[in-house]
Amino acid sequence: MKILLTGATGYIGRRLLPVLVENGHEVLCVVRDEQRFDTSQYPAGQVTTVKADLMDTGTLGALPKDIDAAYYLVHSMSMSTGDFSETEKTSAQNFIQYMDTTSARQLIYLGGITNEQQLSKHLSSRKAVEDELRKGKVPVTALRAGIIVGSGSASFEIIRDLVEKLPVMIAPRWLNTRCQPISIRNVIEFLSGVLGLEVTYGRHFDIYGPDTLTYKQMLLQFAEVRKLKRRIWTVPVMTPRLSSYWLYFVTSTSYPLAKNLVESMKVDVIGKKNELPDKLNISLIPYKEAIKIAFDKIEQNLVLSSWKDSANTDIFAKGLSEHIQIPQFGVFTDKQSQRTSDPGKALERIFAIGGRNGWYYANWLWDFRGFFDRVFGGVGLRRGRRNASDVSPGDALDFWRVIYADKKEKRLLLYAEMKLPGEAWLEFKIDKNSCVQQTATFRPLGLLGRLYWYAMLPFHFFIFKGMLNKIAS
Repeated sequence: MKILLTGATGYIGRRLLPVLVENGHEVLCVVRDEQRFDTSQYPAGQVTTVKADLMDTGTLGALPKDIDAAYYLVHSMSMSTGDFSETEKTSAQNFIQYMDTTSARQLIYLGGITNEQQLSKHLSSRKAVEDELRKGKVPVTALRAGIIVGSGSASFEIIRDLVEKLPVMIAPRWLNTRCQPISIRNVIEFLSGVLGLEVTYGRHFDIYGPDTLTYKQMLLQFAEVRKLKRRIWTVPVMTPRLSSYWLYFVTSTSYPLAKNLVESMKVDVIGKKNELPDKLNISLIPYKEAIKIAFDKIEQNLVLSSWKDSANTDIFAKGLSEHIQIPQFGVFTDKQSQRTSDPGKALERIFAIGGRNGWYYANWLWDFRGFFDRVFGGVGLRRGRRNASDVSPGDALDFWRVIYADKKEKRLLLYAEMKLPGEAWLEFKIDKNSCVQQTATFRPLGLLGRLYWYAMLPFHFFIFKGMLNKIAS
């Protein structure tokens, strides 16, 4: 079948694509930025990219009409500005206008379980998107999922942060809310299983795991799997705003996402029983087993995708290419170089920098800068990195975004997503003379930007020099 896949660079899309390819389908991936997507790892001609923005109807003319089915995996809850629900609704309306011009026989949508009378803004938006998609001519198969558990998923990483960092938790009362977590492996099985299954056309199905747990039980069972002793007390006095700040400062989530998650966590997410698991012969994975599977992937360095890599900020609205060209005028630079006796090892260190590997020198200063960034509403250092030894364009790397990464060219370029009075780039290169070149570039915004640069100069001297020594030595 010829499949159109939206959200191909997202958490779910990256997991689903290899399965579709393995099943022999031809997949066309809709992306806003082709530099964030590498098709070379797939068989020639089986995976192609089409550049389009679902919020810009003028770009949808590039999408093919001769498709058999489409996946709608677009999500905007973590966007930093604007009303995500209106954005999601408009995106769905634009997509349906396009779908009505195609030969598609099925549209598959992944939403959220919405069985309660009072829904959070997030779940209401998910339901509104489904309603918009059903207004089109193409039959919709809607899968409504609860909390998704898998390496790199937002829920998994937030729970992991809480359990591993806090031996004792004074938590808000929404920890007593019930849900039915589902393994990412099961989610992908459902998404791929309903493709072309006519009995699912025009219907919706709740998909969920075999366990019904409160969020408190999820935290305690996670701790049990990790062999950690944890104590949790819930209090009724923590407001939604305080709860959001609590999640934001303790975990790697952004504040907009934390705020929307807290609102959603006040609503029970319990699915309605249906025949789909039996029809697709899917064995539902218990919560504890899902955690063990996730950590197996982490320990083997096989995490395919992470929610942290979604670039839902205005900075990257026009794509990564807007920031590849480092400005030469009106900037401050700190350029250092050092010859290395082992270019291969130095390159490995460059591509493994950040995350749990640290920044090789004065990590406590990097940690302080990350904490300072969180205080002022930035992303901080807690995002880490998806893979311990390799990065790709678009990946989050602590408070940086990977703009360019090519081991053959021996070059890595990072763009700062921290709170700054200006813009910053950090570039690593190894030239043909085995010299490691490290360049920090800062384009200041007004007087404050210039004062910031001069205030940081003493720290830059020690940090960047020490970091380069560790890379080249």
